[in-house]
Amino acid sequence: MHLYEERLGVPRTWYGLAVLPGVMAALVLLPFGPVVAVGALATVVVPTALGLYAYGASRITVTDGHLTAGSRRLPLASLGLAEILDAEEAFLWRTRRADVRAVMLLRSYVPTAPRIETDHPDCPAPCLCLSTRRPTTLLAVPAFARR
Repeated sequence: MHLYEERLGVPRTWYGLAVLPGVMAALVLLPFGPVVAVGALATVVVPTALGLYAYGASRITVTDGHLTAGSRRLPLASLGLAEILDAEEAFLWRTRRADVRAVMLLRSYVPTAPRIETDHPDCPAPCLCLSTRRPTTLLAVPAFARR
């Protein structure tokens, strides 16, 4: 049973921006004919849109006993202290304060992120940093599920 689930999808405006390289390719190839221009448009726009969809397909899921962030799965019992990072703090943890051992599922278009300490023996990561649009809910659900 999923207690919490969030997909970190890219903003819809990014798909509109994905059309721009296709339009540029179509304009460059327009002297070769309209069929070639439309083919160039489709050849550039479709992979770009699929790449954006794949980038935003990461999920954060909390079930009865586990927290799954992307491809990493940790038991709720191994989660420790947590803090909610505002946009500035999340940026610092994405850049200068980043720990190479930490589990990071951060997206620049999601400004807030909780930082959760871990103490799982099989996972050497000292903490989780997860981008989420609802950080208070994400932190409340595992605390509720552990009871």
